[in-house]
Amino acid sequence: MFRKKLMAANWKMYKTPAEARTYFRDLLPLVAGHKRDDIAVCVPFVCLNAAVESAAGSAVSIGAQNLHWDAEGAFTGEISAGMLVACECTHVIIGHSERRRYFAETDDIVNRKLKTALAAGLTPIVCVGEVLEEREANLTEDVLRRQCRGAFHSIPVTMAEKLVVAYEPVWAIGTGKTATPQLAAEAHSIIRSEAGKSFAQELASAMRILYGGSVKPDNAHSLMSQPEIDGALVGGASLDPKSFAAIVNY
Repeated sequence: MFRKKLMAANWKMYKTPAEARTYFRDLLPLVAGHKRDDIAVCVPFVCLNAAVESAAGSAVSIGAQNLHWDAEGAFTGEISAGMLVACECTHVIIGHSERRRYFAETDDIVNRKLKTALAAGLTPIVCVGEVLEEREANLTEDVLRRQCRGAFHSIPVTMAEKLVVAYEPVWAIGTGKTATPQLAAEAHSIIRSEAGKSFAQELASAMRILYGGSVKPDNAHSLMSQPEIDGALVGGASLDPKSFAAIVNY
């Protein structure tokens, strides 16, 4: 089945609104006319307006890096799905390994956020992946299946069509280490298998599964050549517009 790839940038906690405008000024000419893949740039909350304005009229979508599961309330420092939609944000990252590790986000929290994002019409990029100790203990499959089951729990098939999953082996994030294309493809097969159990097999076959973990211009082609890999979630290498454009144009 044909699945249009999604090349997504995750700026993490970098860049001001002024720097965001400069970034898009430099990026857009480098990806102008690119139709093969979808492109999304996920920016800090304070950069959303600048990013949306800068990318207007282009094929680049703008995403956020997190959201709260409630529509509103006494949650100091949090951002709702409605706020993201009002900013013309279309994508949102959920359950990134850094959110799980540093902010104690559980599979249940990921599930609640995923339901909220889908109900709001956002395209969620749900992250799953194992740490080094789990990889070395041959627990990768167990971890991926548990995280997927938790994320997908009680989500109706009718809501899940926009769902995107990103496999991010935590041991490869920011370390310079990269899962081999074969290892990544095996992990993607496990995720797709679990999606087939939670949803209709047809939806699982159509679901895009991205790879994230030290994706760079020099390894993008070998990763993207794997049939099971449907795009990339790019961290550090996405902070430079030329680098990210090179990955998009692999």
